[in-house]
Amino acid sequence: MSKQHFTTKHANEATVQRNWYVVDGTNQTVGRMCSRIAAILRGKNKAIYTPHVDTGDYIIVINCEKVKLSGSKMDQKVYDTYSGYPGGRKEEGAAELQKRRPEVIIERAVKGMLPKNRLGRKMYKKLFVYAGGVHPHTAQQPKELKF
Repeated sequence: MSKQHFTTKHANEATVQRNWYVVDGTNQTVGRMCSRIAAILRGKNKAIYTPHVDTGDYIIVINCEKVKLSGSKMDQKVYDTYSGYPGGRKEEGAAELQKRRPEVIIERAVKGMLPKNRLGRKMYKKLFVYAGGVHPHTAQQPKELKF
């Protein structure tokens, strides 16, 4: 038997290096863009990806009011919320939601693609979505991310 053995290196909070990225949502399809954002938030783009550790990067999305939905989803897709009380269900179409709060479309799409546990909630906090073309995170010197 060989005396040489290999051990798997697992990432931990001390070894993870996080970067900041800016994504421009102009003329991007929501589902395709959000699936790539969710993978980067999880850290799947890194060689040190470990499922039980948050190895992902920070993502800033700008111009989210200019995103597109494929097909006829802009007219047919319905976002609903429920308060928990009888009669507390509210529905809103995608077109109305994009006019009123355009960042919610990106946030809900990405949140649905992340794990449904405390680790997924920690990953979701690294997503920042803004309706305009400016953001307050210039001190972090984010790099532009193109899809």
